[in-house]
Amino acid sequence: MFAKLMGRRLSRKPAKSETNGTGVPVHSVRVLDEPSKVSVEKVTSPARNGLSSVNAELLSNVETLKSVEPVNNDIGSKVAVALPVPTPGLHASPMEVNDMMDMIGDDLSPDDSTVVSTVTVENLPLLRDVPVAERHDLLIKKLSLCCQLYDFLDPKGNVTEKEIKRQTLLEIVDYIQYGAGKFTESIHRDIANMLAVNLFRTMPPAYHESTGSEKFDREEEDACMEPAWPHLQLVYEVFLQYIISTETDPRIAKRYIDRIFVMRLLDLFDSEDPREREYSKTILHRIYGKYMMHRPFIRKAINNIFYRFIYETERHNGIGELLEILGSIINGFAMPLKEEHKLFLARVLIPLHRPKCISFYHQQLSYCITQFVEKDYRLIDPVIRGLLKFWPVTNSQKEVMLLGELEELLEITQSPELECCMVPLFQQIGRCLQCLHFQVAERALFFWSNDHIVNLIAQNRNVILPLIFEALEKNTACHWHHSVNGLTMNVRKMFMEMDENLYKECQVKFQDKQNRTRENVEKRAIAWKQLEAASTSKGIFIG
Repeated sequence: MFAKLMGRRLSRKPAKSETNGTGVPVHSVRVLDEPSKVSVEKVTSPARNGLSSVNAELLSNVETLKSVEPVNNDIGSKVAVALPVPTPGLHASPMEVNDMMDMIGDDLSPDDSTVVSTVTVENLPLLRDVPVAERHDLLIKKLSLCCQLYDFLDPKGNVTEKEIKRQTLLEIVDYIQYGAGKFTESIHRDIANMLAVNLFRTMPPAYHESTGSEKFDREEEDACMEPAWPHLQLVYEVFLQYIISTETDPRIAKRYIDRIFVMRLLDLFDSEDPREREYSKTILHRIYGKYMMHRPFIRKAINNIFYRFIYETERHNGIGELLEILGSIINGFAMPLKEEHKLFLARVLIPLHRPKCISFYHQQLSYCITQFVEKDYRLIDPVIRGLLKFWPVTNSQKEVMLLGELEELLEITQSPELECCMVPLFQQIGRCLQCLHFQVAERALFFWSNDHIVNLIAQNRNVILPLIFEALEKNTACHWHHSVNGLTMNVRKMFMEMDENLYKECQVKFQDKQNRTRENVEKRAIAWKQLEAASTSKGIFIG
């Protein structure tokens, strides 16, 4: 009989009698008087030869159909528990992982992500109501209960079970936050496992990618909100309280909050839900501060995300949050800056100005750049030249943002550092002054509303005024926007008050240039007329 049972496999479309009416296989199990005894009536899928006993036990959630009649009592309740697809432990061997995944792939259809079972959930007492000696085992039971997964896309499904899990998560948060006592290694392991089961998942395709839309507004995108967030928020809160708790021993926790765990946490930054990204940011920052052994790895992993974003995809939802973390990290860099940190500035932060979607993270990026320059003023030259390298040609909104960033950088710059990059900088500002897009020209003219920048310009007026004088004259003569005309007149007046002789000298040179240009135009027109006359006399027509 056992051989026959072991030879059977799960069918892809179970019979109606074996489902709960939704096409999902149902386990029916009888819980006996003793909690440790379970009567198994039906087994429909074997363990594959060659797997270890541990993995065979993990696969039992998928491979066995257990029947149990629910016990109805005043305390217990009939619960449909969604058992997660078994996953190997964090330290399983690659061969075991492949064998398990092959077996799951054979027995589950592509749409199956959970297996639902009808069981009776034992009513667990509150942690504060049991003696201290019993709280350890009770907490493990509660963590095991929280490893059950449910479908939150169906608001009417498993309502009771979801509420039980929610109350349990709230109790765990409260227990960790207020007097949990020292955690044993088994508690560390079970908390890490519960967090991994609930949080680490494959993100769905982005809404704009699945619809084929290239442009979208994140602030107005309803489709990006995670339907399971009321549940996930509590799991994140457990995670946060666990990390910041003084009872958490980093020497033990690092065995489970390891590099693989951190990498999977970084994957959550690509979530479309900003609330999830905010929690992930806070938790990763706490991990960086508490687990010093992970610091180089975290920085390297974040760099790799940036490299892929800059040079491959240009699509990632969490760039702003990652830059916020880095802003705090950069603020703590010791002086003098290491070569590693300078390379990070040159190879990551400056090239982040290139993507078209810079508006989503420009504020955080500008803060990181400013932190570097405040640490070492000599970096102003490579930073400004880097910005000019990625200056947009047709994107006016991006030009306005970069002009704002330049103003912030100039506010913390002194005259000796500015001299290195003064010429290319004000050549670009001169082009912005006469831009036909009035917001760009207006933003460039606002530089002269900043007292510190005006002082820098006054100290270097002999170089700066000749670079922008032509733009000022053309704006005064023919710019179409009245606000730009008014601001330009104010700037001209400021230069005349700074150095009237220099202004008149630049005006004379500008008039000479205009006269030469006019003469060249007239000579060119005369040359064309002569060429046309000569061609007509010889019967050659110039189109």
